[in-house]
Amino acid sequence: MEFWDVYTVDREKTGRTWQRGNRLPEGEYHLVIHVCIFNQKGEMLIQQRQPFKEGWANMWDITVGGSATVGDTSQQAAMRELEEEIGLKLDLSTTRPHLTVNFDEGFDDIYLVEAEVDLNELTLQESEVQAVKWADEATILQMIQQHEFIPYHTPMIPLLFAMRGQWGGINQHAFIQMDQ
Repeated sequence: MEFWDVYTVDREKTGRTWQRGNRLPEGEYHLVIHVCIFNQKGEMLIQQRQPFKEGWANMWDITVGGSATVGDTSQQAAMRELEEEIGLKLDLSTTRPHLTVNFDEGFDDIYLVEAEVDLNELTLQESEVQAVKWADEATILQMIQQHEFIPYHTPMIPLLFAMRGQWGGINQHAFIQMDQ
C-alpha cells in the first residue's frame, strides 16, 4: 500500500496523506517524478513495462517514473525510482527538475540526466520493467505512432530531447549573438 503527501495548488504540503488508488478531491494534488537518462549519442534510455502491469502494459516508456511517497522530496523520489526500477544509483540530491508539467491531480517533475549507463549492469525490477534499451527521438516518436510507446503528447518527446543539457526556456547562445 502506497501513501502520498497531499499538496495545495501552490505546491505546499498540507500535512495530510492520501492512499494510492483513490482519486484525490478537487484542489488537492500529489507529486510525480520522471527521470530521462541520455547518453553521449543523444539517445534516451527507455524501459518496457511488464505485460501484467496495470496501465500501459507491455508499452515502452521514458527511463523511470513514479509517485513520490510520504516524506519524499522530488529528488528523493527520483533517486528511489531509478534504483527501484532499473537498479541505478545516481545522486540527484542537489539537482532541480528541468521541467514541471502540471496535470489534473498533481505536479510531474521531469529530470533530464546525461549519463553513460551499461545496460548489462542494470537490475530491472521484475514487478515493473521487462526490458530497457537506448532510443533516439525519431525512434520514440515512431514507437508512439505504432502504439508501442506510452502516448505522450507529440511535442513532449522533442521537448525532452531539446532541453537535455540546458536550463530554462531561452536559448542563451542565440541571445548573446543577437546582442553582438
